[in-house]
Parts: sequence; structure tokens; C-alpha cells
Amino acid sequence: MAEKLRVGVAGHGWAASAHIPAIFATGLADVVAVHSSRPSSDAELTARYGHSIRAVESFDALLADPAIDVVDLTGLPKDHAHQSIAAARASKHILVEKPMGMTLEEARAVHRAVKDARVSYCICFEVRYSNQFRALHGLLQAGFIGAVHLAEVDYYHGVGPWYGQYRWSHRKSEAGSSLLSAGCHALDALLLMVGESVRPVEVTALATASKSAHFRAYDFPTTQVNLVRFENGCIGKTTSCLDALQPYHFRVHVLGSEGSIDGDRFHSEQIDGSVRSRWSQLSCGVVDSGDVKDHPYEAQFRAFFQSIVDGTPMPLTGVDAALRTHALLFAADHSAATGRTTGVEPIP
Repeated sequence: MAEKLRVGVAGHGWAASAHIPAIFATGLADVVAVHSSRPSSDAELTARYGHSIRAVESFDALLADPAIDVVDLTGLPKDHAHQSIAAARASKHILVEKPMGMTLEEARAVHRAVKDARVSYCICFEVRYSNQFRALHGLLQAGFIGAVHLAEVDYYHGVGPWYGQYRWSHRKSEAGSSLLSAGCHALDALLLMVGESVRPVEVTALATASKSAHFRAYDFPTTQVNLVRFENGCIGKTTSCLDALQPYHFRVHVLGSEGSIDGDRFHSEQIDGSVRSRWSQLSCGVVDSGDVKDHPYEAQFRAFFQSIVDGTPMPLTGVDAALRTHALLFAADHSAATGRTTGVEPIP
């Protein structure tokens, strides 16, 4: 293996424009090649990013290149599963934007391919690597909140014609659902807040849509509320809203036997002298932007590349965690579509 990991990027759109600088910023990897349906050249890519990058004509050529250790899949969601499987079979480590696949069957197939090939995998549920959720996870792991019995994580965003991905994401055939399109970040963060080892048992979901003309082109419900029952009795709630006419808001509220979390504030009975009528403030900031340039990719990618170097599993956003989140997601979408509570398939 070279001194730095060498990354080939598939897709050169909005997500890639944030991924590529973040990859270089880790200091552990370099982007050496890009394949895109958009015409580009070596000179154009090199000038844009300030590093020598080759334009590659096909995805197959990217996989066949022995100089590439990792592929970064940033294209349309419907391509993620088959590209991930092909990359695993080519013995490439995989960095991929969400979602894992467009169906649970696709997600399971990706999981099998990654396990069979013994390659590393990281899905871009990068909210787990934000300062806010790293701090909140630390509070929970240290027992400051006690046993969690209610957790709410909600995604509110206005993804209308003014938004870059809207050109394709208003179609079910391309985006899948409100959760698959974007609200999966909140559903994934919910699992982190409840505890990664706590299994979701069933989910009840209701879906609706705004009557605003801004969102009329959507051919699937843009707002979905999901209630989750966990095996330990905890209840979780996630709203996935793509039609919010308001500032972006990623809401988190967690209640436990020893305290509570509200955004970047908390109260803990474990802290001697803490006053229950006042919040303690974390100095971490909050997740407050849907723009990829504001996402914590650098921290996540650094952890991924380090795990490859060390030969250890990817923490927090590896292939097992990705499949657990998608199993819950597809159960929630099934509940919303059928109007019935749906069991969540257990994931080892």
C-alpha cells in the first residue's frame, strides 16, 4: 500500500465537491482519479482542487486501476448498491453517500459483498461525526443521562426548486422516499442516541405532504413521522420533513433516568450541584445546515482511512451500522405505505 491511500471518486456533482477537499484534508489519502458523466479533463480537475487528478472515462476503468485503494461513490442513489457490490468484488475499500441501496434486498446484498470481500466500508451518515453528536454520544456513554426511555431526532428542511438536488430528488424513482432522500440522517442519529446495541422491534409511520406549490412536483409524501419501539421498552420518534418553509432544523431531545438532552443543552442529576431548572450548555455547536460544504466529512473520512491503515472496523458508520439503519428505514416506509405497524428485521 502506498504511503497515502489513493482514492478514485465516482460522480462529480454536489456531494463530490465537498468529499474531494475533505479527503485531501485528512492527510491520510489523496484523490487520484475521478469518473463522471459530466465531461472533465485532467487539467480541469487538477486546477480546481490544486492536486494532480486524472479524469477516468468509465466506472469499470476506475475499478480496474491497481493504483486505486478506495472508491468514493457520490453519484445518484439508485447507483449506490450495484456500484458498491462491484467495488467490493474488485477488492476496493468503499466510501459511499447515503443511501446504502434503494431496497432492503439491495442493502443486504451490499452487506454480503463487503463481508465476503473483506473490504472496509463507510456510509456517509456523517452527522454521527459532527461535534454535536460526538459530544452527545459521549454524555450518553458516560452515563450522565442514565437509561434512555424516550429519544426524538427530527429533520426539517425545505428541499424545493431552489435546492440543487431537487432536479432529481422530487421523483420517487430517484430518491425513494422522504427518509431515503434525507431524513435517514435523523433516523440514523436516533439509533445512536438510543444505543447501537439496542434493537428496534417495530415502527409505526404516518406520511403526508405540504399543499404548497413549491413542493407540488414531488410524487411521494414529503413528510413522514416515525414512532419506533425498542426491545428495552424505549420509544423513539423521527420526523423526516422535506417541505419545511423555515430554516434548516435538526432537532434532538433525549430523556433518561438521570437527565435530559435538548439540542446542545443538557441536565444531569449525576453532576453535583446541577440545578434542575437550568440547562448546562455544551460548547459544540449544533447541526444546522443541509449544505454538504458544512457537513463533517473530514472527521468521518479521517476515521475511515485510519481504520483501513490499522486494519480495524470502521467506527460508528461501518457496514453493519449502515444495514441496521436501513432495516429500520425500510420498515418505516412499509408502515407508512400500508398504514400498519411493521416489524423491523433483526440485523446481527
